Amino acid sequence: MTVIDFSNKQNLSMGTRVYEFLRSEIVSLKLSPGKSISENEIAERLQVSRTPVREAFLRLSQEDLVNVFPQKGSFVSLIDLEHLEEARFMREHLEVATTKLACELFTEKNLIDITANLEAQKMAIQTKDIEGFYELDDKFHSIIFSSCKKSRVWEVIQNMMSINFNRMRYLSLTEKLNTDMIISQHQEIVESIKEQNPVRAEKVVREHLNLVVIDHQALNKKYPNHFKG
Repeated sequence: MTVIDFSNKQNLSMGTRVYEFLRSEIVSLKLSPGKSISENEIAERLQVSRTPVREAFLRLSQEDLVNVFPQKGSFVSLIDLEHLEEARFMREHLEVATTKLACELFTEKNLIDITANLEAQKMAIQTKDIEGFYELDDKFHSIIFSSCKKSRVWEVIQNMMSINFNRMRYLSLTEKLNTDMIISQHQEIVESIKEQNPVRAEKVVREHLNLVVIDHQALNKKYPNHFKG
């Protein structure tokens, strides 16, 4: 039986701790799309009462990460391709605008930070640290938004992406799809910002965010039971 260490989240309610743990498990595909999960099973696994687990299930169902069917049980939601496309569409347009803005506003410090992040990404790929690369990828893009004073825009994007887009990213990374291309495009984004070249920046960001479309076509064939629509 696995007991989860919540010691670094003492300021959060138990329901929130369980919610954050399960949300992370779902987004990282440790709880795979379509998997049956029960309150009793999770409570036993985490060594907590059913009350915080019930609270976490409710929050996850409100986010469409868990589907609850009367008389049947609770299941991790499938990856919804229609929702995925909406998230990709929104992110593309907002990120194009922000990266073009970065071509005007980036400071030397910003360039140092994003270049260091890019080098760390390369190391994560070399050491096959998928979770580390995933976090660095997120941080790479958040640096662009925060440097342009658009952190709240990035938060909106993150909320929209969490259900389907981020699960697709994890699945792509697990299957090692396009990792070299991701690094190459990140490098080109940095170069376009250094050159203060918004035309180049727009082109590479659009290409970068269309990788998810290419990936889902391949992944849908290999994991048809993971997808809805």
